[in-house]
Amino acid sequence: MSNNLLSNINSPTDLRLLDEVQLPQLAQELRDFIIDIVAVKEGHLGASLGVIELTIALHYIFDTPNDLLVWDVGHQAYGHKILTGRREIFHTNRQLNGISGFPKRSESNFDTFGVGHSSTSISAALGMAIASNLKGDFNKQHIAVIGDASIASGMAFEGLNHAGVTDANLLVILNDNAIGIDPSVGALKNYLTAVKKGKNPRQNNMIKSLNFDYSGPIDGNDIFAVLKELKRLQKIKGPKFLHIITTKGKGLQQAEDNQVQYHAPGKFDKITGDIIPKSEQHLPPKYQDVFGLTVLDLAKANEKIIGITPAMPSGSSLKFMMDVFPTRAFDVGIAEQHAVTLAAGMATQGMIVFCNIYSTFLQRAYDQVIHDVALQNLPVIFCLDRAGLVGEDGATHHGVFDLAYLRCIPNMIVYAPRNEIALRNILYTAQLGLKNPIAIRYPRGRGENVDWQMPYKKIEIGKANHLKEGTITAVLSNGTIGNKVILALAKINNSETIAHYDFAFVKPLDEIALHAIFNEFEKIITIEDGVIKGGFGSAILEFASQNKYSNPILNLGIPDEFIEHGTVDELQQYCKIDVVSLATIFSNY
Repeated sequence: MSNNLLSNINSPTDLRLLDEVQLPQLAQELRDFIIDIVAVKEGHLGASLGVIELTIALHYIFDTPNDLLVWDVGHQAYGHKILTGRREIFHTNRQLNGISGFPKRSESNFDTFGVGHSSTSISAALGMAIASNLKGDFNKQHIAVIGDASIASGMAFEGLNHAGVTDANLLVILNDNAIGIDPSVGALKNYLTAVKKGKNPRQNNMIKSLNFDYSGPIDGNDIFAVLKELKRLQKIKGPKFLHIITTKGKGLQQAEDNQVQYHAPGKFDKITGDIIPKSEQHLPPKYQDVFGLTVLDLAKANEKIIGITPAMPSGSSLKFMMDVFPTRAFDVGIAEQHAVTLAAGMATQGMIVFCNIYSTFLQRAYDQVIHDVALQNLPVIFCLDRAGLVGEDGATHHGVFDLAYLRCIPNMIVYAPRNEIALRNILYTAQLGLKNPIAIRYPRGRGENVDWQMPYKKIEIGKANHLKEGTITAVLSNGTIGNKVILALAKINNSETIAHYDFAFVKPLDEIALHAIFNEFEKIITIEDGVIKGGFGSAILEFASQNKYSNPILNLGIPDEFIEHGTVDELQQYCKIDVVSLATIFSNY
């Protein structure tokens, strides 16, 4: 068959002109197209390959965008984007000024709901369905596609619980492939496995008990089986639930065999599927590996140490500890709220708990941080990976709000290490015993190539570090962005007038150092890789106001807007916190 169907499809209207017998060919072309682009441009791979047949079938059967389709998380929506008018620009996926890697309402009317974090699809689609009823439209279809890892989250069950007592025209499709980014975990995963094997749960069905019309499981990679079932469900009113079984990475053997690595594999050979290795010789370690290896090392000497992560054992590198101490390191699934309160419960019993969550995902457990940890002053150690600008995942994933949303919480210590040594030492210091909870935030990516495996050294809580002398201006930096300051100062002619201080602790602030700085220097510059509003710079402004200092203060950081996707370097340039921008600002301030 000639490779020409996909090139003629610019919208689902074109798709619906095809005969059903042509759809397997289209599925192959769509898979090949995604593989060709992602092999070179990078991005999420396995999830989209697994739902090709479902994607085609949904747009073929339902009247999108009049019927409303919500993709949970959105890792799996590449095929959806290509079929809905973005084929010609798909090569710009996740690049600066290109299309987003996730569904985004401002990008297309086929993207009915912006996603990026998990487990929101059922609530969103239910809200749409109830709104349709209120407007008198009882024929519009509302479909939520959610994975087996995402449906285990509490929010998904909240949505199911509500939907089951409505007459909303809602179809929930469970895309069950037994894996999220890492393999799915928990009792629900075991239940779904039993359902797939035809054991008793098929009769004693928990979804049916929630008042859904349950069907399945069916082979989600059999396009004719999916088409047949969607046609049937299209005619049924009220809440419906379709359980489909798919293979993540379907159509690329390596992606099927190694589903964790091929979730987002980087560049690979589109013919062989082999990942193209990056030259990592003499490169510094990734911050998450410094975290993971250090916690493992500390856990060997301290049996009270516990590790917790919500569904990110590989990405966070807690897997190092899980492999050695499986009874003391827990992957609780996509359940950030549970992870935080679980940590709090363990802390009440004297355990030393490292709760490792990506910065952007801790936002999902904000009440638990305040109510269950900080209010009770429990010394949970929050390790916030992917802090700051994270790059191509864009606005949903940047960890730029943590300094602001944590700084305002009583009892909370907030720390951002400047390099791997500082990260290692604060982890050591925290497990020695603190009277308060602490949040340690560090970026995605590699460190500064320092000798981080030095003997541990206890860090004095709340102490700033004086890195460079100066006479007129003091630059106060927080976290790894301080290394950009060092490079920028090395580029300018008047660097002798500029002092540099590392304020790793945003809370408590080193007020003794600040009094000395405000009395000694004419001008102050603060820099952070978090939002300016409410962050580290705001803390310095508050200090100056409370103590009636009138020194001019310039705050640098993330502006008051959602930052889109691009490389970290490109986004730092946009925010004017890259080396070149900083050198220019320092020279002219």
